[in-house]
Amino acid sequence: MGAIGEEYKTVKKIVILGPESTGKTDLCRALSSHFSEPWIPEYAREYMEALNRDYTYDDVELIARQQLREQQEAPQLYANAKYLFFDTDLVITKVWFLHKFNRTPDWLQSALESSEVDLYLLCKPDIPWEYDPVRENPELRDYLYEWYQRELEMLGRACVAIGGLGKERLHQAITAIQKL
Repeated sequence: MGAIGEEYKTVKKIVILGPESTGKTDLCRALSSHFSEPWIPEYAREYMEALNRDYTYDDVELIARQQLREQQEAPQLYANAKYLFFDTDLVITKVWFLHKFNRTPDWLQSALESSEVDLYLLCKPDIPWEYDPVRENPELRDYLYEWYQRELEMLGRACVAIGGLGKERLHQAITAIQKL
């Protein structure tokens, strides 16, 4: 057994990304169930659902800081886990900042560059859009998908595109994770 705190370093962080309504949360839940490992829900959803006004730049920064905190703390909270599944991360938040406000916080890029994610699963927008009160870009799914792809390429991160209908997405994700 290694030094105290070393155990969590073996936890593989897997982030599920993609445009709105591409099955990210369903995929997180399914992977969590399949591997019997924890998943960390999207904080932005919880925050936005509780907000009784239009969101602001400051709201998105608060969301980003909480996402970062959760991603950094999860390996210690779940030290015995083999995998941790994250329903989104700062890549989506960066794009959200740029798309909506045309700027990002000064700290965001360095946080992205120093994040320790082992694999990104990028959900394709090839399933039907489903309305949800916190979703706002049904017509931009392909555009956003390509933007996320570019961001991951610029970061030099391992990424597997996940597509198809039904259980096909889950099978692709499981295969990608087993190759880690």
